[in-house]
Amino acid sequence: MSDNTPSLLDRLSLNQQTLRQWSLPELADGCARAGVRGVGLWRAPVQEYGVAAAARLVRDAGLRVTSLCRGGFFTALDPGERAAALDDNRAAVDEAAALGTNTLVLVSGGLPAGSRDLPGARERVADALGELGPYAAERGVRLAVEPLHPMYAADRCVVSTLAQALDLAERFPAGQVGVVVDTYHLWWDDTVGAQIGRAGGPGGPGKENGSRIAAFQLADWVTPLPAGVLLGRGQLGDGVVDLRWFRRRVEAAGYRGPAEVEIFNPALWARDGTEVLAEIVDRFRTHVG
Repeated sequence: MSDNTPSLLDRLSLNQQTLRQWSLPELADGCARAGVRGVGLWRAPVQEYGVAAAARLVRDAGLRVTSLCRGGFFTALDPGERAAALDDNRAAVDEAAALGTNTLVLVSGGLPAGSRDLPGARERVADALGELGPYAAERGVRLAVEPLHPMYAADRCVVSTLAQALDLAERFPAGQVGVVVDTYHLWWDDTVGAQIGRAGGPGGPGKENGSRIAAFQLADWVTPLPAGVLLGRGQLGDGVVDLRWFRRRVEAAGYRGPAEVEIFNPALWARDGTEVLAEIVDRFRTHVG
């Protein structure tokens, strides 16, 4: 890493779902004790705890909220469902602002029942970004479009590649809409290196957080995938992803923000959280640094 890049541990952030067995106070205390300075939060547990209380808890622990997950699900055809989704996303923006994070991660939504129109669904995502972008920017929040692996395209996310995410994001000012680089979802794509460079934008290396990279998330790919596929993310170093390569590529594109470990894995949730977090820190140093 270059001299102006924060030390590796300073950049490490723990997504709340990685240690789902921990309450929010346990998460804040555990990360502070482990020297992990960032946390990525999810809306449902934050709402349950109370947004203002969660913001105070994290701040008092000396942590920063690196992202809030999730907004999105913009692909409904029914006008009432679409209006409800936009209202919910405005609430998510407000929550992100209250938590002190400038990044709201968006999962775009899958195909509506009976539809086979992927381009049309992506256009509805673009329409939503155009409506929500100014609202978010006024509150200091950037919408972060996350491409998900193609296996999720039908039911969860019609944006499957970083190129598709950038095609959407680049319609809007960089301060309003960015993208998420998630190793689990993008490792398979042989164009991803070029697309990460594209995401860095005309400003080139050294520009704070790059032009479009709003978040960088880490998990490994292991097989066989479990039924339902959602809970199959691997611990760092357990799979086939070249995590260090991704870290170097996003840095070369100018990204200097957090590296957030986001792993949905019941085997990790069944273990002692302190033990898992220590393992993550060690794996992060070994496979990402």
